[in-house]
Amino acid sequence: MALPLTIIGGYLGSGKTTMVNHLLRHADGRRLAVLVNEFGDLPIDEDLIEAQDDDIISISGGCVCCSYGNDLTLALMDMAALDPAPDHVLLESSGVALPGAIAASVSLLQGYALDGIVTLCNAETVMEQVRDTYIADTIQRQIEDADLIVLNKSDLVEAGRLGGIEEHLRKASGRAEVIAAQHGALPPEILLRSFDGQVPTEPASAAPHSHGFRTLSFPFDAPVDAEALARGLADPLLALVRAKGFVEDIGGARKVIQVVGRRWDVSPASNEAPTGIVVIGKAVDIDENPIRALIVSMSSSSLPSLHPLKK
Repeated sequence: MALPLTIIGGYLGSGKTTMVNHLLRHADGRRLAVLVNEFGDLPIDEDLIEAQDDDIISISGGCVCCSYGNDLTLALMDMAALDPAPDHVLLESSGVALPGAIAASVSLLQGYALDGIVTLCNAETVMEQVRDTYIADTIQRQIEDADLIVLNKSDLVEAGRLGGIEEHLRKASGRAEVIAAQHGALPPEILLRSFDGQVPTEPASAAPHSHGFRTLSFPFDAPVDAEALARGLADPLLALVRAKGFVEDIGGARKVIQVVGRRWDVSPASNEAPTGIVVIGKAVDIDENPIRALIVSMSSSSLPSLHPLKK
């Protein structure tokens, strides 16, 4: 089974290190593997480190950190060979790297599934950076590559100005969801496509709000058009940040649906995977009724007409 991998990008000072440390502290039982160019680029909090051996740092909770230096491909191959294997791989790019180029390299490797690109932007400085003659192109490319933009250090900007920055980033990206954060503190469910194969058998229920987000779970008993459902869940009108689940396609095969912002994907899944969909969105935006209506319509023989959205 392919290892899910998330690329974390963003310019120098955007808060990537703080975010990764937060994820390691709130892994909630996940075995996370972190890949960094050099250990000096990612000062893991000392109280998290259990042992260090050459290029591997063992972190409490079964997580590891690996330095890849100039050979990312070799490091990824070594990571895939770990026993036990990690549940999710985080690849932190350098501040001047283009996450899309890294994603292209990862796509050539067997054994990995690119879950998405998270780009961090410093709320206090990003508007100056996009106008800077020397770095504007790099910042714009990092923004365009993103599936999710985290507008970090939002507490350093006045609330009235923050909305304008969010809107600029949303337009500059063209497709990514923009989420404001402080100290990189977002739940793993938002930053990673973690589903853990668990789908509640109860009717749709709302999980407690966490960091301003709401989670809804929907069981699935009837076959559906998996691609049409994924396309519908990616509709901006639903305002979803993440969606993932397993369904039985109308052809009888089990499929996994992945949605990150406006991007969606459908791929084969094990027949043993329990069916159901979990969606996550901002608590102020997400509305259960249209999501439920979409799912009910997909379960019927008459599928709604959906406008085309690119993967």
